[in-house]
Amino acid sequence: MDESSSALPDVLAGPLLRRIEPQRIVIWLVSSRPLGLRLRLFPGDEAPRDIALDEDTCRCLSVGAHAHVQLIDVALPEPLPCDVAIGYDLFIRQPNAEASNTNETGIAHYCPHLLYGEEANPSFVIKSRLDGVLHGSCRKPHYPTGDGLARADAWLAERHDRPSERPALLLMTGDQIYADDVAGPMLVAIHALIRRLGLHGEFLEGAEVDDSETLYAADETYYHRQQLLPEFESNEALRERFFGGVRKPIFTAANASNHLITFGEVMAMYLLVWSPLPWRLIELDEPPLDAEHARRFASERETIEAFVVELPAAARVMAQVPTLMIFDDHDVTDDWNLTAAWEETAYGHPFSRRIVGNALLGYLICQGWGNAPDRLGAPLARLEQLLESRSEGFLPAARQDELITDLLRFEGWSYCLPCSPKLVVLDTRTRRWRSERNRQLPSGLMDWEALSEFQQELLGEASIVIVSPAPMFGVKLIESVQRIFSWVGKPLLVDAENWMAHRGAASVMLNIFRHTRTPGNYVILSGDVHYSFVYDVRIRQMRERGPNIWQITSSGLKNEFPDTLLDWFDRLNRWLYAPWSPLNWFTKRRKMHVRPRIPDHAKASERVYNGAGIGYVRFDEQGRPSEVMQLGNAGVTVRFERDRQNRPG
Repeated sequence: MDESSSALPDVLAGPLLRRIEPQRIVIWLVSSRPLGLRLRLFPGDEAPRDIALDEDTCRCLSVGAHAHVQLIDVALPEPLPCDVAIGYDLFIRQPNAEASNTNETGIAHYCPHLLYGEEANPSFVIKSRLDGVLHGSCRKPHYPTGDGLARADAWLAERHDRPSERPALLLMTGDQIYADDVAGPMLVAIHALIRRLGLHGEFLEGAEVDDSETLYAADETYYHRQQLLPEFESNEALRERFFGGVRKPIFTAANASNHLITFGEVMAMYLLVWSPLPWRLIELDEPPLDAEHARRFASERETIEAFVVELPAAARVMAQVPTLMIFDDHDVTDDWNLTAAWEETAYGHPFSRRIVGNALLGYLICQGWGNAPDRLGAPLARLEQLLESRSEGFLPAARQDELITDLLRFEGWSYCLPCSPKLVVLDTRTRRWRSERNRQLPSGLMDWEALSEFQQELLGEASIVIVSPAPMFGVKLIESVQRIFSWVGKPLLVDAENWMAHRGAASVMLNIFRHTRTPGNYVILSGDVHYSFVYDVRIRQMRERGPNIWQITSSGLKNEFPDTLLDWFDRLNRWLYAPWSPLNWFTKRRKMHVRPRIPDHAKASERVYNGAGIGYVRFDEQGRPSEVMQLGNAGVTVRFERDRQNRPG
């Protein structure tokens, strides 16, 4: 499997800016070999600062023979200035070079696509307050539309030279990858990259295929993986072959025919969706397919090739804007932890447990660490030990399963940024409030303990920005449809995940907003639903001056809701849940006053915008949204204007 590294570039993905603060720089990078690195900062009018990176400031984790994740975390003795452009460069010392700087290459040499115009190096701005953010979720590579990150790059290019107009953060609010919904050409690219980089293999307990290599070679690898996944009942012979005939949990993704399984596949996926460089190392050779799947492969190939064309722009915006992330279900698998019954079944079998765990391992090293390096230090150290204990290119199964067990119990995925207003990012996937009445009912998105910790983060703050992957206040009709399916024991059919689906979690969350010591202004940034909307929310009969709540949802970066179906949902929602409708008394939001904003592209009656792109929110001095936009992939800019509000609903 291992191939020569002679033709490999030094850098495979990144540099990607993560948590950037006046006295801390966190950067993610993947290289084809261990690198000697030097960080140079150009802080405005000050003299450049040079920082030689060593094992204390740059951890190198080998995920393959020719793939090394460089986790750069630098504490600065002197703070960097705020509100000015700060250039940076990462110099790579070439092999066999002496300690001098004469034989080094910088970003302009090895990643010129990360630069705007004639600039010599990328730059970032550390804002003195959280004055504006780009935010979006749901980036599916093979969805046939443009990439919201490319739209963000074009928007940033227009104001790149004006630091005051650059966003403070890029917030990726869920489904940064689709581990459960992979196009055929993408899976071919993943396997080609695994071979090219020698990504580590693994042993697969619970399946009759012994290891990852046998899995990749299986006839069912392309477009038939749902037959290899647990609880696929339509082919008993295959179930017997791969799982010994034992009943297994259901992976519920409608498009699970190419579901990612191994850690190597997950790592390759991250490289391929964040960087154009790995695509230059591989060929998309069509595997043997029947006529139907050959046609599907050809169609998906066109979409994937268009996605790759926009990857330089996507990589550039993440190299120029500090980027924070949080997972949602598709980063792991559809309906992840939706019900207590799902959890019991999925984690009760070693193979399905491994599939979920491998996605979490990928999230840890590619997403989670960069959000909060200190908070993720212990699990990252365990992952480093796992990678170092490999033998002949394979990870030890027992250690891998032990780490996965720890990650499934881990309660530190949420995090905060102590800016003004404070940013609180919620983990709504792993600390769920499980139903005590019926294991088949949807779990609350956060349990009582997690909600209590959330409340503690709010106390004493005047304003707060919350990232909740699922909207806290969604379209009532869609929530009602989900509730009906939950009543009849079929929540998986409609992805019944919303804050109001669980009485206990909904009540505690609403009580937090009512608490007199919690903020007067809440901005909630969400994704998940594949359409965009803005609600102004007031709590009736509460404290004299608030709280003021804004639900701002932007989805998806590269995904959309079925247009005709959403139009009907929107129309029926207006009719059924008008202010005078008695149906409002059957919702958990009856004590709320919800006023939708009308997107300026729309007819007077429309309340949602259905189009791929990325959201932008600008905040005033009090942390209230002064400007809310959706930057559409077709170049259209949709504004949710306050003076175009519809009547309450």
